[in-house]
Amino acid sequence: MPEKNTIDSLTDEKKALLAGKINVPISGYIALIVAIIFFSGLLMNIAGMKWISAFDFTSLIGAFGTMKEPAKNSFVGDGGYSARAGFLFALSLIPTTMLALGFLEILTSYGAMKAGQRLLSPILKPLLGIPGFTGLTLITDLQSTDAGAALTKELYDDELITKKELIIMGSWQFSGAGAINNYFSIGSALFAFLTVPLIVPLFIIIIMKFVGAFFIRILLNTVYKEDFKHE
Repeated sequence: MPEKNTIDSLTDEKKALLAGKINVPISGYIALIVAIIFFSGLLMNIAGMKWISAFDFTSLIGAFGTMKEPAKNSFVGDGGYSARAGFLFALSLIPTTMLALGFLEILTSYGAMKAGQRLLSPILKPLLGIPGFTGLTLITDLQSTDAGAALTKELYDDELITKKELIIMGSWQFSGAGAINNYFSIGSALFAFLTVPLIVPLFIIIIMKFVGAFFIRILLNTVYKEDFKHE
């Protein structure tokens, strides 16, 4: 990963975004709302309105077909190993990442990141010490760890976040990665045994993601403070 340049090397637009001195058009707020709904998974399982899932990120990603013999296997196959198996697995991640990057690029052009900086900074800055526009990346991670990681890397490569902010975001994403997608797919096997509403465990998972990232922020500002003194 390349070394970070000073803030003087940033474009005027990036400087304004980081400083919060931005004018957010109405289209920016609309784009932010669309991004939150699209990546949050809210449209994925609405009873009686299956058609609306067509506007959900996970639904649009879809799934690969399976081999007929045996039917449980995907195109990756069964029993693969070493570099070839790793290549096929990596290949399966490309559609998710490309869709997320492309969709977010469109929304960014309408001002979604500016709106995120304006609305989410009062929450994310005090809690985690990261700028508000990173909220779109964190929301994306709730459905797809791969897309969330790709968007985080893009923010760092574009010099919009520092290495410390990168680590904090990474810790938030690593804990309970793909929370919504995994909760309703893998965790559904335990739904019959829950004694509380379905939303309660998911709410706790998301809260603990913030707790973990906040703990990492404290460590970076104390124990590992010297590692970032030149940043």
